[in-house]
Amino acid sequence: MRRSDLSVCSAMAMTVFGVLAGTARAEVPVVAVDIPPVHALAARVMEGMGEPQLILPPGSSPHSASLRPSEAGMLEGADVVFWVGPELAPWLGDTLETLAGDAEVVELLEVEGTRVLEFREGPVFAEHDHGDEDHDHDEAHAHDEDDHGDHDHDEGQDHADHDDHDHEAHDDEAGHDHEDEHAEHDGHDEDHAHDDGHGHSHDGIDPHAWLDPVNAQAWVAAMAETLAEADPENAETYRANAEAARGELDALIGEIEAQLDGAEDATFFVFHDAYHYFEARFGVEAMGSLSLSDASDPSPRRLAEIRDTIRAEGAHCVFAEPQFDDGIVSAVADGSGASVAVIDPLGVGLETGAGLYPALLRELSAAFADCR
Repeated sequence: MRRSDLSVCSAMAMTVFGVLAGTARAEVPVVAVDIPPVHALAARVMEGMGEPQLILPPGSSPHSASLRPSEAGMLEGADVVFWVGPELAPWLGDTLETLAGDAEVVELLEVEGTRVLEFREGPVFAEHDHGDEDHDHDEAHAHDEDDHGDHDHDEGQDHADHDDHDHEAHDDEAGHDHEDEHAEHDGHDEDHAHDDGHGHSHDGIDPHAWLDPVNAQAWVAAMAETLAEADPENAETYRANAEAARGELDALIGEIEAQLDGAEDATFFVFHDAYHYFEARFGVEAMGSLSLSDASDPSPRRLAEIRDTIRAEGAHCVFAEPQFDDGIVSAVADGSGASVAVIDPLGVGLETGAGLYPALLRELSAAFADCR
């Protein structure tokens, strides 16, 4: 065959390959996710196939965000949507029905094997709140069906069924004396008044479940199965990526456990109760939170109680968050000897993509390890 004929054949082959490759890429589902940590997990599962789209950019509050036209367009064009659930973004549920009605929508808090915790009560938490109130949606799936990993990270804490959960944490609040209610009316109502209109209540289920990496292991497995069903031709790639991600998360868990060895004696306040899952997984425990939520400012009464507690009992650290004025935190810690540091549950400042999730957990681990 002449050289010119070979060139023509090569060009034709490359054209056919390009068409086939383009067809394969077109068949990869269009995936939209709500927040950067979930985007990171989805990106890891889709590695080599495509990139998920991030609905809420870094720095946006998922509790009270408003969609821009470009973000609404992501939902309209999505084949699959992964989101934490209405507990995190109550405004997004109706939006999904309207804009992404034809998409496969996966609510991650409902994924089998997800450890779910309740919000803690009051500015100063009861001791070991996180050890008694957690529950799985399905205890048989606490580490997924293949019993991935030979070690148990849950240390016996993940065995209460979701439907039979005992809401003892709310009994005191529901049954407290009316005279006490009126005596504390001003401060208590002031706290709740700050939350009005934000669509986010700190009662019931705590949605920050991505900060438990064992939950993340359950979620990447669920993502892989959802994508495998939507894109059978690439099913094995999604499953292999998810299995590799679960192994990486096992290694990350071991790394953080080693870093936080001895940190159970650390005493600290957080800006708002967003780190419960990380605390419960790794045996560190906040003394309380300055604010009811990241959508509210703490009341003077709440801050006074925390300031008094810090001075009476001591605290190594008070943690601020990058989206909020750290002057409040500094004022509470002033003169107490407690240091002020910044942490964040969403990974603000980190580069989006598959690497954000482990980077986020390493940042939290380092902050808690230094707080002693």
